[in-house]
Amino acid sequence: MRTRTPLYGLLLGLFLLGAGLLLPGPWTTSASAAENGTWGVFPTPAAGAAMTDRAYFFHQGTAGTTVSDSVTILNSSTKDLTFQVFATDAMNTPVGGAFALLPAETKPKDVGGWLHLPAGTSTLTVPAKGRKDIPFTVKVPEDATPGDHVGGIVALNTEVEGVQQQGKVQVGVKRSVGARLYFRVPGPLSPGLSVEDVRVQRDAPVLPWVHSAPATITYALVNRGNVVVEPKVTVSAEGLFGRGVLDRPARDAKVSLLPGQRIELTEKWADSPQLDWVTVKVTAGAAAYPDLTGSGGAEFLAVPWPAAGTVLVLLGAGTALWALRRRRRTGGELLPPVRDLAETC
Repeated sequence: MRTRTPLYGLLLGLFLLGAGLLLPGPWTTSASAAENGTWGVFPTPAAGAAMTDRAYFFHQGTAGTTVSDSVTILNSSTKDLTFQVFATDAMNTPVGGAFALLPAETKPKDVGGWLHLPAGTSTLTVPAKGRKDIPFTVKVPEDATPGDHVGGIVALNTEVEGVQQQGKVQVGVKRSVGARLYFRVPGPLSPGLSVEDVRVQRDAPVLPWVHSAPATITYALVNRGNVVVEPKVTVSAEGLFGRGVLDRPARDAKVSLLPGQRIELTEKWADSPQLDWVTVKVTAGAAAYPDLTGSGGAEFLAVPWPAAGTVLVLLGAGTALWALRRRRRTGGELLPPVRDLAETC
């Protein structure tokens, strides 16, 4: 394994933008929201307004057009702060589906690459208790596909705020804050959502029906359409002869699933059946698209294996003991004695 030098790969940040994280890389990260108490990144307020009424950037533009806006970096601290400012693409973290922005060294391939900041703003110093407004443009390519394109504008503090140990390597820590950008290119919209790879992991208790049998249902949600969807998930299960053993109504998965993204979610099941043949079904939809639905399932045999194994061991031990006692009663002979032929002569 390659040894990294001290402070290698200085944090490009985990961005908790609302509920999201920056894509993890080979560095230690520090999470922050769009405003972390020291600095913030948000759409520039209207002229004369102290605060913005926009949580994120929302824009729309046809292929070949250019859209303009402005981003504000606010320094709430008592000292000057210097930031690396950049635009990038968004994604969902593979496990959990949190909103994430790619790090600075990853070249954006979507809306992050369409966004252009003015020259000289890639490194920017914001005075203490001050702010900087940065105009930017989004130039939509001629070949841009219809649908939602999601990214963000990030301010990475260039100051190393700490050092964390990763094995034998020390890694410098920097913090980042970003503002989300949702951009829609008009055209045919095709929501798509599928449920895949449903699996059940179950823990059988040593004492069946005295202790519960907890299980974990794992499944993947895949956005196969071109718009952002906010899934609602229903989980159910049936035992033999269609007997219902689990029925959880639709609930918000609390993720914004971006186009083309695949995420893995889990569902805890505290009291799964202990002796049954079970069929689990996971169904996903979205309130904004009533006709959108996807489903997947899995089957498993619920058996109290530890108890069954104990019974088998006891039966085996009992059988061996019975055979041993029977052999002792017969004097150790397994076959009837053969008479001496001389006695019959």
